[in-house]
Amino acid sequence: MQLFGVTEPLWRLAAFLSVFAAMAMLELWHPRLERPELRKALKARRWFTNLSILVLSSLCLRLIFPAAATGAALWAQARGYGLLPALGIPPVVAGVIAFVVLDFAIWLEHVVFHKVPFFWRMHRVHHADPGVDLTTALRFHPLEIVVSMIWKIAVIVTLGAPAAAVLLFEIVLNAAAMFNHANLRLPPRLDRALRPWIVTPDMHRIHHSTERSETDSNYGFNLAIWDRLFATYTDRPRRGENSIETGLTTYGRSEPTKLIWSLLLPFRRD
Repeated sequence: MQLFGVTEPLWRLAAFLSVFAAMAMLELWHPRLERPELRKALKARRWFTNLSILVLSSLCLRLIFPAAATGAALWAQARGYGLLPALGIPPVVAGVIAFVVLDFAIWLEHVVFHKVPFFWRMHRVHHADPGVDLTTALRFHPLEIVVSMIWKIAVIVTLGAPAAAVLLFEIVLNAAAMFNHANLRLPPRLDRALRPWIVTPDMHRIHHSTERSETDSNYGFNLAIWDRLFATYTDRPRRGENSIETGLTTYGRSEPTKLIWSLLLPFRRD
């Protein structure tokens, strides 16, 4: 798929690099938390592990699903599959519907990955990160990435989602995840203005709290409506934004920064 003569992988890569660079600079200028795991040597270890997991997950995904989500949309479109084309919905409207439904599907998937033990074994790799910054948004075990793509493709084909909408959704979802995981201090007025619409860093950091009641809330990655709609929204952490503890206390602060340990975590029985 090409837009303005640029292929889909290049669009995604350019968007990823731009957002990553912007969030990295903002984290340096306006950090919310200043702790050992977010500074110097320990931060470097975390970044190496998290970015290595990203590379492995991306390679795994490309080997199993070479065309990924956008390719699935093009495949379904060429065959006329899906509810949206069957109902004769105009492409622009279909694109908006597909974007919103896909966002809900990712929210629902996130809830399931917390509630079902089999899926939690994979997803805990993400939550084991002792610090929360933009690289945490990239720390998803390859198995979880594959399962997530299967679910996403099923939704895309069922909907008959327009390929352009799927590409836009993938870019926005990735950018939103890096934004709301960033160790970033937003001005309070801006945070309050954004929260009804999109997930902010202070809002999502609560989901990474060591307190179970807080972890079981704020599942959204992009649109903020779903947690309010399904009563899983927490406004503020009990300890406050500057004192919140993140990660999984079961594994401490050092082990999750190791690459091999993180890759083997889904297979541990504890």
